[in-house]
Amino acid sequence: MVDALDNNPPHQVVIVGGGFGGLYAAKALAKAKVEVTLIDKRNFHLFQPLLYQVATGTLSPADISSPLRAVLSKSKNTKVLLGEVNDIDPEAQQVVMGDEKIPYDTLIVATGAKHSYFGKDNWEEYAPGLKTVEDAIEMRRRIFTAFEAAEKEKDPAKRRAWLTFLIVGGGPTGVELAGAIAELAYQTLKQDFRNIDTKEAQVILLEGLDRVLPPFAPELSQVAQASLQDLGVDVKTKTLVTNIENDIVTFKQGDEVKEIASKTVLWAAGVQASPMGKVLAQRTGAECDRAGRVIVEPDLSIKGHNNIFVVGDLAHFSHQNGKPLPGVAPVAKQEGEYVATLIQKRQQGQTLPAFKYTDYGSLAMIGQNAAVVDLGFIKLKGFFAWLFWLVIHIYFLIEFDNKLVVTIQWAWNYLTRNRGARLITGQEAAAGVKNVNNSSHYQPKENRLTVNV
Repeated sequence: MVDALDNNPPHQVVIVGGGFGGLYAAKALAKAKVEVTLIDKRNFHLFQPLLYQVATGTLSPADISSPLRAVLSKSKNTKVLLGEVNDIDPEAQQVVMGDEKIPYDTLIVATGAKHSYFGKDNWEEYAPGLKTVEDAIEMRRRIFTAFEAAEKEKDPAKRRAWLTFLIVGGGPTGVELAGAIAELAYQTLKQDFRNIDTKEAQVILLEGLDRVLPPFAPELSQVAQASLQDLGVDVKTKTLVTNIENDIVTFKQGDEVKEIASKTVLWAAGVQASPMGKVLAQRTGAECDRAGRVIVEPDLSIKGHNNIFVVGDLAHFSHQNGKPLPGVAPVAKQEGEYVATLIQKRQQGQTLPAFKYTDYGSLAMIGQNAAVVDLGFIKLKGFFAWLFWLVIHIYFLIEFDNKLVVTIQWAWNYLTRNRGARLITGQEAAAGVKNVNNSSHYQPKENRLTVNV
């Protein structure tokens, strides 16, 4: 703890959110002369970049999660509280967690983002997103239940709907999901069923822009799309979803409106800031963008409140090149570490230049031996990009046991093409596949499948 002989009360830093931004801020303050309180509604840090591997049965949730108390156990100036902050009082310098009020001298808000349906929130019932462990388990349940239901289904149209997997959004998450599901259907599960041929499954990726992986260089987008198609994924670009209801996805491709019957629709198309953005706007007068992200100053503070900082996916930082920084782990990590350094500099009566993000590159996994890596000065594809992707993700896992377990699991999967976490758990799992994925909504209709897929 901070030296008790110091006559001045210790500087209180409260961090809301234990994701990359909040956790790396706390770790960077481990030896500072401050007292840190980290608050999160979960007791663990989640390595979100590998959530899709939980959703597709490669890894278990514990493989990519680390208990916050264990990670920060050696930070003697830090305490962890399990709870949800629902309000902030900037005048009293307190955060409100239920009936408890926690004082702060400096506040760091890092509550992240969730998936966005662009105003069509009713689509979430039919197309879950992928931001939390629960999301990944729900996706896993739907994916593997679809194969089980198809095995039992006698009606060809219904069986085809069960074996149609539709992913909305061609960013890294959508590309990785599509590739992983294709490998499941066409390789991992091909000998596991007796009444169906899993190689007849259709994996369809819809992207509104003219190419997948829009943040990447165009040549890498082309490589990614070709690799997906080699795996058997049907990639449809310049395609906008207009409705999702009752196991029917309606989309517009050019001037043509089409429909696809699919009982497994997965959402990877957009994000919106956590509700804490609205709270900050109401309490501090902060401005938010259309996605609900808080527009921050060059030092990541809120205008008019230089002791309140917003980092990670909740922050809209556009001071570097006029465009907001992407909502990726490296951005959150660097922002958290920057604010921690700034706090210590202020205690010493010093200043720090404006935050500057260093972009070390972008990566996306497509399938076994297939990935794309854009490091700016060099672009990789194929096997070496895939190997680089593996090394980087293992490196950034928080705890050593996670690194070890994931390395062993990946090595075993590579040798056997098996996925050992193919568990159907969660909602309705105990009841089998009778009512899963709103199957009662599906009504066969003549010429329902109006597009060849």
